[in-house]
Amino acid sequence: MAVSISAVLLLAILAIVFVRNGALKMSHALVCVLLGFLLAGSSMAPTIANGLSATADLVSGLHP
Repeated sequence: MAVSISAVLLLAILAIVFVRNGALKMSHALVCVLLGFLLAGSSMAPTIANGLSATADLVSGLHP
């Protein structure tokens, strides 16, 4: 759960920065949000969640 909240916060911050810089228009951001909602309700949602979790575990296991 903490990984998904962190990912949502990171993506939201990036979207806000892109909208403010003009690199991402509001219509593009809306399409991205709708795509996220559709993916969350699809049969691919568990696979995407497992992939994000595995990536987070991999990154957290790295030591510089």
